[in-house]
Amino acid sequence: MPSRGQVGEPAENMLEDLDAAAMAFAARRDGATPTEIEALREKLVHYCLPFAGRIARRYRGRGEYMEDLEQVARLGLVKAVDRYDPERGSFTAYAVITISGELKRHFRDRTWGVHVPRRVQDLSLEVGHASMILTSALARTPTAGEVADRLGVSEAAVLEAVESAAGYSPASLNAPVAEDGAMEFGDLLGGPDDDLESVTDKLTVADLLMRMPARERRMLAMRFYGNRTQAEIAEELGISQMHVSRLLSRALTWLREAMLSDSPPHWEGEARGGRAGMQVSVARDGDVLRVLVRGEVDRDTAERLRIGLRHAITGIGVASVVVDLTAVPLVDAAGVSVLLEAAQAAATARTEFSVTGAQPYVARILAVSGLAGVLRRG
Repeated sequence: MPSRGQVGEPAENMLEDLDAAAMAFAARRDGATPTEIEALREKLVHYCLPFAGRIARRYRGRGEYMEDLEQVARLGLVKAVDRYDPERGSFTAYAVITISGELKRHFRDRTWGVHVPRRVQDLSLEVGHASMILTSALARTPTAGEVADRLGVSEAAVLEAVESAAGYSPASLNAPVAEDGAMEFGDLLGGPDDDLESVTDKLTVADLLMRMPARERRMLAMRFYGNRTQAEIAEELGISQMHVSRLLSRALTWLREAMLSDSPPHWEGEARGGRAGMQVSVARDGDVLRVLVRGEVDRDTAERLRIGLRHAITGIGVASVVVDLTAVPLVDAAGVSVLLEAAQAAATARTEFSVTGAQPYVARILAVSGLAGVLRRG
Protein backbone atom coordinates (compact mmCIF):
# COMPACT_ATOMS: atom_id res chain seq x y z
CA MET A 1 0.00 0.00 0.00
CA PRO A 2 1.48 3.41 -0.90
CA SER A 3 2.79 5.59 1.88
CA ARG A 4 0.82 8.61 3.12
CA GLY A 5 1.29 11.59 0.80
CA GLN A 6 2.67 9.61 -2.15
CA VAL A 7 2.29 11.48 -5.43
CA GLY A 8 -0.32 10.01 -7.71
CA GLU A 9 -2.80 8.79 -5.08
CA PRO A 10 -6.29 10.31 -5.41
CA ALA A 11 -7.13 12.80 -2.69
CA GLU A 12 -10.38 11.09 -1.73
CA ASN A 13 -8.55 7.87 -0.75
CA MET A 14 -6.27 9.46 1.83
CA LEU A 15 -5.70 12.52 3.97
CA GLU A 16 -4.02 15.33 2.11
CA ASP A 17 -0.51 16.15 3.13
CA LEU A 18 0.66 18.70 0.62
CA ASP A 19 4.03 19.22 2.25
CA ALA A 20 4.83 15.49 2.13
CA ALA A 21 3.64 15.23 -1.47
CA ALA A 22 5.73 18.23 -2.50
CA MET A 23 8.80 16.86 -0.72
CA ALA A 24 8.35 13.54 -2.55
CA PHE A 25 8.02 15.41 -5.85
CA ALA A 26 11.20 17.35 -5.19
CA ALA A 27 13.10 14.21 -4.22
CA ARG A 28 12.04 12.29 -7.34
CA ARG A 29 12.64 15.30 -9.57
CA ASP A 30 16.37 15.22 -8.92
CA GLY A 31 18.02 13.00 -11.51
CA ALA A 32 14.81 12.37 -13.47
CA THR A 33 14.47 12.89 -17.19
CA PRO A 34 12.41 15.81 -18.57
CA THR A 35 9.58 13.46 -19.46
CA GLU A 36 9.55 11.97 -15.96
CA ILE A 37 9.66 15.43 -14.36
CA GLU A 38 6.66 16.53 -16.43
CA ALA A 39 4.70 13.43 -15.35
CA LEU A 40 5.56 13.99 -11.67
CA ARG A 41 4.57 17.65 -11.99
CA GLU A 42 1.17 16.78 -13.46
CA LYS A 43 0.51 14.26 -10.67
CA LEU A 44 1.34 16.81 -7.95
CA VAL A 45 -0.82 19.48 -9.57
CA HIS A 46 -3.72 17.04 -9.90
CA TYR A 47 -3.25 15.99 -6.27
CA CYS A 48 -3.43 19.66 -5.09
CA LEU A 49 -6.45 20.69 -7.17
CA PRO A 50 -8.98 20.27 -4.29
CA PHE A 51 -6.77 22.51 -2.15
CA ALA A 52 -6.79 25.23 -4.85
CA GLY A 53 -10.57 24.89 -5.13
CA ARG A 54 -11.04 25.52 -1.42
CA ILE A 55 -9.00 28.74 -1.63
CA ALA A 56 -11.02 29.87 -4.66
CA ARG A 57 -14.28 29.37 -2.76
CA ARG A 58 -13.14 31.95 -0.20
CA TYR A 59 -13.60 34.61 -2.87
CA ARG A 60 -17.04 33.63 -4.14
CA GLY A 61 -19.93 36.07 -3.93
CA ARG A 62 -17.86 39.00 -5.21
CA GLY A 63 -19.39 39.23 -8.66
CA GLU A 64 -17.18 36.65 -10.42
CA TYR A 65 -18.20 33.22 -11.66
CA MET A 66 -16.93 30.36 -9.52
CA GLU A 67 -15.54 28.60 -12.60
CA ASP A 68 -13.37 31.63 -13.39
CA LEU A 69 -12.09 31.76 -9.83
CA GLU A 70 -11.16 28.09 -9.90
CA GLN A 71 -9.23 28.59 -13.13
CA VAL A 72 -7.28 31.47 -11.60
CA ALA A 73 -6.58 29.43 -8.46
CA ARG A 74 -5.30 26.50 -10.56
CA LEU A 75 -3.01 28.86 -12.44
CA GLY A 76 -1.60 30.01 -9.09
CA LEU A 77 -1.16 26.36 -8.07
CA VAL A 78 0.85 25.61 -11.21
CA LYS A 79 3.09 28.60 -10.48
CA ALA A 80 3.59 27.43 -6.90
CA VAL A 81 4.58 23.93 -8.05
CA ASP A 82 7.00 25.27 -10.68
CA ARG A 83 8.66 27.69 -8.27
CA TYR A 84 8.70 25.49 -5.17
CA ASP A 85 12.07 25.12 -3.38
CA PRO A 86 12.08 22.65 -0.44
CA GLU A 87 14.85 24.59 1.28
CA ARG A 88 12.60 27.63 1.69
CA GLY A 89 9.98 26.00 3.91
CA SER A 90 6.44 24.64 3.74
CA PHE A 91 4.90 24.09 0.32
CA THR A 92 1.41 24.57 1.76
CA ALA A 93 2.21 28.07 3.06
CA TYR A 94 3.90 29.00 -0.20
CA ALA A 95 0.95 27.69 -2.24
CA VAL A 96 -1.57 29.65 -0.15
CA ILE A 97 0.35 32.89 -0.72
CA THR A 98 0.79 32.25 -4.45
CA ILE A 99 -2.81 31.21 -5.15
CA SER A 100 -4.29 34.03 -3.04
CA GLY A 101 -2.04 36.50 -4.83
CA GLU A 102 -3.30 35.34 -8.21
CA LEU A 103 -6.92 35.63 -7.08
CA LYS A 104 -6.38 39.13 -5.69
CA ARG A 105 -4.58 40.16 -8.86
CA HIS A 106 -7.53 38.86 -10.88
CA PHE A 107 -9.98 40.98 -8.91
CA ARG A 108 -7.67 43.97 -9.11
CA ASP A 109 -7.08 43.83 -12.86
CA ARG A 110 -10.30 42.35 -14.24
CA THR A 111 -13.22 43.33 -12.04
CA TRP A 112 -12.84 47.08 -11.47
CA GLY A 113 -15.41 49.05 -13.45
CA VAL A 114 -13.03 51.99 -13.97
CA HIS A 115 -9.27 52.30 -14.03
CA VAL A 116 -7.81 52.85 -10.57
CA PRO A 117 -4.06 52.85 -9.78
CA ARG A 118 -2.83 49.52 -8.44
CA ARG A 119 -1.56 51.00 -5.18
CA VAL A 120 -5.01 52.47 -4.50
CA GLN A 121 -6.69 49.17 -5.33
CA ASP A 122 -4.46 47.31 -2.85
CA LEU A 123 -4.99 49.96 -0.20
CA SER A 124 -8.75 49.81 -0.77
CA LEU A 125 -8.75 46.11 0.13
CA GLU A 126 -6.63 46.78 3.22
CA VAL A 127 -8.92 49.61 4.30
CA GLY A 128 -11.97 47.37 3.98
CA HIS A 129 -10.34 44.63 6.05
CA ALA A 130 -9.12 47.08 8.70
CA SER A 131 -12.56 48.70 8.88
CA MET A 132 -14.20 45.34 9.64
CA ILE A 133 -11.69 44.59 12.40
CA LEU A 134 -12.03 48.03 13.99
CA THR A 135 -15.83 47.94 13.74
CA SER A 136 -15.84 44.70 15.69
CA ALA A 137 -13.38 46.02 18.27
CA LEU A 138 -14.92 49.48 18.74
CA ALA A 139 -18.59 48.48 18.31
CA ARG A 140 -18.96 51.39 15.88
CA THR A 141 -17.80 52.52 12.49
CA PRO A 142 -14.15 53.65 12.72
CA THR A 143 -13.08 57.07 11.54
CA ALA A 144 -10.68 57.60 8.67
CA GLY A 145 -8.01 58.65 11.17
CA GLU A 146 -8.37 55.42 13.16
CA VAL A 147 -8.09 53.31 10.01
CA ALA A 148 -5.05 55.34 8.93
CA ASP A 149 -3.34 54.76 12.30
CA ARG A 150 -3.92 51.02 12.07
CA LEU A 151 -2.53 50.78 8.54
CA GLY A 152 0.28 53.26 9.10
CA VAL A 153 -0.75 55.52 6.23
CA SER A 154 -2.02 59.08 5.96
CA GLU A 155 -5.67 59.95 6.44
CA ALA A 156 -5.74 61.43 2.94
CA ALA A 157 -4.65 58.06 1.50
CA VAL A 158 -7.46 56.31 3.37
CA LEU A 159 -10.05 58.78 2.06
CA GLU A 160 -8.72 58.31 -1.48
CA ALA A 161 -9.00 54.52 -1.12
CA VAL A 162 -12.57 54.76 0.18
CA GLU A 163 -13.57 57.05 -2.67
CA SER A 164 -11.90 54.82 -5.27
CA ALA A 165 -13.81 51.78 -3.96
CA ALA A 166 -16.89 53.21 -5.64
CA GLY A 167 -15.18 52.54 -8.97
CA TYR A 168 -15.18 48.79 -8.36
CA SER A 169 -18.75 48.32 -9.50
CA PRO A 170 -20.16 51.60 -10.89
CA ALA A 171 -23.91 51.92 -11.13
CA SER A 172 -25.51 51.27 -14.50
CA LEU A 173 -27.25 54.11 -16.28
CA ASN A 174 -30.03 51.62 -17.07
CA ALA A 175 -30.66 50.77 -13.41
CA PRO A 176 -34.28 51.55 -12.42
CA VAL A 177 -34.82 54.30 -9.85
CA ALA A 178 -38.53 53.64 -9.30
CA GLU A 179 -40.42 50.55 -8.28
CA ASP A 180 -42.42 50.50 -11.49
CA GLY A 181 -39.23 50.71 -13.57
CA ALA A 182 -40.59 53.64 -15.54
CA MET A 183 -37.49 55.76 -14.88
CA GLU A 184 -33.84 54.80 -15.13
CA PHE A 185 -30.80 56.32 -13.48
CA GLY A 186 -29.67 57.81 -16.79
CA ASP A 187 -32.91 59.80 -16.97
CA LEU A 188 -31.76 61.83 -13.96
CA LEU A 189 -28.68 63.13 -15.75
CA GLY A 190 -28.93 66.58 -17.24
CA GLY A 191 -28.96 67.19 -20.95
CA PRO A 192 -27.18 69.84 -23.02
CA ASP A 193 -27.44 73.28 -21.44
CA ASP A 194 -27.84 76.01 -24.03
CA ASP A 195 -27.10 78.65 -21.42
CA LEU A 196 -23.48 77.44 -21.22
CA GLU A 197 -22.80 79.26 -24.47
CA SER A 198 -23.60 82.56 -22.77
CA VAL A 199 -21.30 82.03 -19.77
CA THR A 200 -18.38 83.77 -21.48
CA ASP A 201 -20.55 86.78 -22.37
CA LYS A 202 -21.87 87.00 -18.81
CA LEU A 203 -18.35 86.95 -17.36
CA THR A 204 -17.26 89.63 -19.81
CA VAL A 205 -20.23 91.85 -18.93
CA ALA A 206 -19.54 91.41 -15.20
CA ASP A 207 -15.95 92.54 -15.68
CA LEU A 208 -17.02 95.54 -17.79
CA LEU A 209 -19.62 96.60 -15.25
CA MET A 210 -16.89 96.87 -12.61
CA ARG A 211 -15.08 99.35 -14.90
CA MET A 212 -18.09 101.67 -14.98
CA PRO A 213 -18.79 104.41 -12.42
CA ALA A 214 -20.79 103.29 -9.39
CA ARG A 215 -23.74 105.47 -10.33
CA GLU A 216 -24.14 103.86 -13.76
CA ARG A 217 -23.75 100.40 -12.25
CA ARG A 218 -26.46 101.19 -9.74
CA MET A 219 -28.77 102.53 -12.42
CA LEU A 220 -28.32 99.42 -14.58
CA ALA A 221 -28.99 97.19 -11.59
CA MET A 222 -32.14 99.12 -10.68
CA ARG A 223 -33.38 99.06 -14.28
CA PHE A 224 -32.62 95.49 -15.37
CA TYR A 225 -32.48 93.58 -12.08
CA GLY A 226 -34.88 95.61 -9.98
CA ASN A 227 -37.35 96.27 -12.84
CA ARG A 228 -37.53 99.92 -11.80
CA THR A 229 -38.85 102.52 -14.21
CA GLN A 230 -36.77 105.50 -15.29
CA ALA A 231 -39.06 107.77 -13.28
CA GLU A 232 -38.49 105.70 -10.12
CA ILE A 233 -34.74 105.72 -10.68
CA ALA A 234 -34.73 109.47 -11.23
CA GLU A 235 -36.70 110.06 -8.04
CA GLU A 236 -34.33 107.93 -5.95
CA LEU A 237 -31.16 109.46 -7.43
CA GLY A 238 -32.51 113.01 -7.29
CA ILE A 239 -32.08 113.71 -11.01
CA SER A 240 -34.46 114.15 -13.94
CA GLN A 241 -35.93 111.27 -15.90
CA MET A 242 -34.37 112.66 -19.08
CA HIS A 243 -30.97 112.57 -17.41
CA VAL A 244 -31.55 108.95 -16.38
CA SER A 245 -32.46 108.09 -19.98
CA ARG A 246 -29.26 109.70 -21.29
CA LEU A 247 -27.09 107.95 -18.71
CA LEU A 248 -28.63 104.54 -19.38
CA SER A 249 -28.25 105.00 -23.13
CA ARG A 250 -24.62 106.00 -22.73
CA ALA A 251 -23.90 103.03 -20.44
CA LEU A 252 -25.52 100.49 -22.78
CA THR A 253 -23.77 101.93 -25.82
CA TRP A 254 -20.42 101.69 -24.02
CA LEU A 255 -21.13 98.08 -23.00
CA ARG A 256 -21.97 97.10 -26.57
CA GLU A 257 -18.80 98.68 -27.93
CA ALA A 258 -16.70 97.14 -25.18
CA MET A 259 -18.14 93.66 -25.85
CA LEU A 260 -17.14 93.91 -29.51
CA SER A 261 -13.63 95.28 -29.00
CA ASP A 262 -10.45 93.74 -27.65
CA SER A 263 -9.94 96.57 -25.17
CA PRO A 264 -12.68 98.64 -23.46
CA PRO A 265 -13.24 102.04 -25.10
CA HIS A 266 -12.68 105.26 -23.18
CA TRP A 267 -15.52 106.10 -20.82
CA GLU A 268 -16.96 109.56 -21.42
CA GLY A 269 -16.26 111.76 -18.41
CA GLU A 270 -13.22 109.72 -17.40
CA ALA A 271 -9.78 111.24 -17.51
CA ARG A 272 -7.23 109.57 -19.80
CA GLY A 273 -5.11 107.06 -17.97
CA GLY A 274 -8.04 105.34 -16.25
CA ARG A 275 -8.65 107.82 -13.43
CA ALA A 276 -12.11 109.29 -12.97
CA GLY A 277 -12.41 112.88 -14.11
CA MET A 278 -12.90 114.57 -10.73
CA GLN A 279 -11.50 118.05 -10.38
CA VAL A 280 -10.85 120.13 -7.28
CA SER A 281 -10.36 123.88 -7.47
CA VAL A 282 -9.89 126.38 -4.65
CA ALA A 283 -10.98 130.01 -4.57
CA ARG A 284 -10.29 132.41 -1.64
CA ASP A 285 -12.39 135.37 -0.60
CA GLY A 286 -10.77 136.99 2.41
CA ASP A 287 -10.67 134.44 5.20
CA VAL A 288 -13.22 132.19 3.45
CA LEU A 289 -11.86 129.36 1.32
CA ARG A 290 -14.26 127.80 -1.21
CA VAL A 291 -13.41 124.31 -2.50
CA LEU A 292 -15.21 123.54 -5.75
CA VAL A 293 -15.51 119.83 -6.59
CA ARG A 294 -16.52 118.49 -10.00
CA GLY A 295 -17.19 114.85 -10.85
CA GLU A 296 -17.85 111.72 -8.84
CA VAL A 297 -16.14 111.22 -5.48
CA ASP A 298 -15.37 107.54 -5.04
CA ARG A 299 -12.52 105.37 -3.83
CA ASP A 300 -10.46 106.24 -6.93
CA THR A 301 -10.73 110.01 -6.45
CA ALA A 302 -11.28 110.41 -2.70
CA GLU A 303 -7.57 110.74 -1.94
CA ARG A 304 -7.26 113.82 -4.17
CA LEU A 305 -10.14 115.45 -2.33
CA ARG A 306 -8.58 114.53 1.02
CA ILE A 307 -5.31 116.23 0.09
CA GLY A 308 -7.11 119.35 -1.19
CA LEU A 309 -9.22 119.72 1.97
CA ARG A 310 -6.24 119.12 4.24
CA HIS A 311 -4.32 121.99 2.66
CA ALA A 312 -7.40 124.21 2.76
CA ILE A 313 -8.10 123.65 6.47
CA THR A 314 -4.50 124.10 7.55
CA GLY A 315 -4.04 127.24 5.44
CA ILE A 316 -2.88 130.42 7.17
CA GLY A 317 -5.63 132.95 7.88
CA VAL A 318 -8.48 130.65 6.90
CA ALA A 319 -11.53 131.07 9.13
CA SER A 320 -14.06 129.15 7.06
CA VAL A 321 -13.92 126.34 4.49
CA VAL A 322 -16.92 125.80 2.18
CA VAL A 323 -17.04 122.66 0.05
CA ASP A 324 -19.21 123.19 -3.04
CA LEU A 325 -20.69 119.88 -4.32
CA THR A 326 -23.01 121.37 -6.92
CA ALA A 327 -21.22 119.51 -9.73
CA VAL A 328 -20.91 116.21 -7.84
CA PRO A 329 -23.47 113.58 -8.91
CA LEU A 330 -22.21 110.84 -6.61
CA VAL A 331 -20.36 110.43 -3.30
CA ASP A 332 -19.62 106.89 -2.14
CA ALA A 333 -18.37 105.60 1.22
CA ALA A 334 -14.80 106.68 0.51
CA GLY A 335 -15.96 110.24 -0.25
CA VAL A 336 -18.10 110.37 2.88
CA SER A 337 -15.10 109.24 4.94
CA VAL A 338 -13.03 112.11 3.49
CA LEU A 339 -15.70 114.72 4.36
CA LEU A 340 -16.10 113.33 7.91
CA GLU A 341 -12.35 113.49 8.40
CA ALA A 342 -12.26 117.04 7.08
CA ALA A 343 -15.09 118.12 9.41
CA GLN A 344 -13.24 116.70 12.42
CA ALA A 345 -9.97 118.32 11.34
CA ALA A 346 -11.74 121.68 10.95
CA ALA A 347 -13.25 121.37 14.42
CA THR A 348 -9.81 120.68 15.87
CA ALA A 349 -8.35 123.68 14.04
CA ARG A 350 -11.35 125.82 15.09
CA THR A 351 -12.18 126.45 11.46
CA GLU A 352 -15.77 126.67 10.30
CA PHE A 353 -16.57 123.85 7.89
CA SER A 354 -19.67 123.52 5.67
CA VAL A 355 -20.89 121.65 2.58
CA THR A 356 -23.12 123.41 0.09
CA GLY A 357 -24.85 122.68 -3.23
CA ALA A 358 -25.28 118.95 -2.58
CA GLN A 359 -27.81 117.30 -4.89
CA PRO A 360 -30.76 115.59 -3.14
CA TYR A 361 -29.33 112.07 -3.51
CA VAL A 362 -25.89 113.15 -2.28
CA ALA A 363 -27.40 115.22 0.53
CA ARG A 364 -29.35 112.22 1.84
CA ILE A 365 -26.19 110.12 1.92
CA LEU A 366 -24.26 112.81 3.79
CA ALA A 367 -27.11 113.38 6.24
CA VAL A 368 -27.42 109.74 7.28
CA SER A 369 -23.62 109.53 7.53
CA GLY A 370 -23.37 112.13 10.26
CA LEU A 371 -22.77 115.27 8.21
CA ALA A 372 -26.23 116.78 8.53
CA GLY A 373 -24.80 119.53 10.75
CA VAL A 374 -22.46 120.86 8.05
CA LEU A 375 -24.93 120.78 5.15
CA ARG A 376 -25.98 124.20 3.85
CA ARG A 377 -28.38 125.19 1.08
CA GLY A 378 -27.38 127.37 -1.79
